[in-house]
Amino acid sequence: MSITFTVNKLLKLLDSFSPFARTEEWDNTGLLVGDGQREVRGILLALDPTEDLLAECQAHQCNTIITHHPLIFKPLSQLRPDLPPGRLLFTAVHQGINIIACHTNLDVVPGGVSEALALRLGLHNLQVLHPTAPPPADDREGIGFGRIGELTEPIGGDDFLARLLTALELEAAPVAGPLPAMVRKVAVCGGSGSDLAAAAHRAGADIYVSGEIKHAVARWAEMEEFCLVDAGHYHSENPIIEGLTARLARELAAAGHDLPVLSSRRQQSPFRLHKK
Repeated sequence: MSITFTVNKLLKLLDSFSPFARTEEWDNTGLLVGDGQREVRGILLALDPTEDLLAECQAHQCNTIITHHPLIFKPLSQLRPDLPPGRLLFTAVHQGINIIACHTNLDVVPGGVSEALALRLGLHNLQVLHPTAPPPADDREGIGFGRIGELTEPIGGDDFLARLLTALELEAAPVAGPLPAMVRKVAVCGGSGSDLAAAAHRAGADIYVSGEIKHAVARWAEMEEFCLVDAGHYHSENPIIEGLTARLARELAAAGHDLPVLSSRRQQSPFRLHKK
């Protein structure tokens, strides 16, 4: 006899490795739309909650979405079907789609956003760049934002950039500060990580990879002769989606739950390169 897998059970599973208690005070995570008692028929994961994602969810006959970025972030002053995000909320409720967000709680934990980026770039011996809590007793890596690690063997700066562009499926990436001749120690922070650039420099990183690097921080990097790579918010965070999808699929299968767990194949960065 199969046991019904509900939204509440999914939340409990997510909480077991990405505790919602780790969410920053300014953030909004957990079940944002839907019913905890509802049966989960299929799960679709993506970075951003969008109308196209809702359509993709229905196309796969799923009824639950997990995104990194929350659909409801700031308090809503109005809820209207003709304006975003109200339009998405109305559509999700009408179609019976549950929407869950794992944001900063997924940023800080082992196996989270920055670790996924670090592993995609081939780093090992990972440590937390900016700790926010002592490490769990069974884990040396710790809790916090960003990661710093090492390549198996040093490679040239140009070779590292080529690896990064391929790994993150980028055509190009802005670079500030001098590109080091050789790269061994690399710091990363998926998403908007300007605030950790100085920490990466202090930690002895040869290069720092993040997204949405601020202009003033790029100028600081020039003066410090420290190399920053802006891989973009979307591309520096998106590696977590593949890893999280695989983990959920594996754990649900082990528990005997036969339901689809999919990564979005439609979602892309909201930005595109316009070439001359």
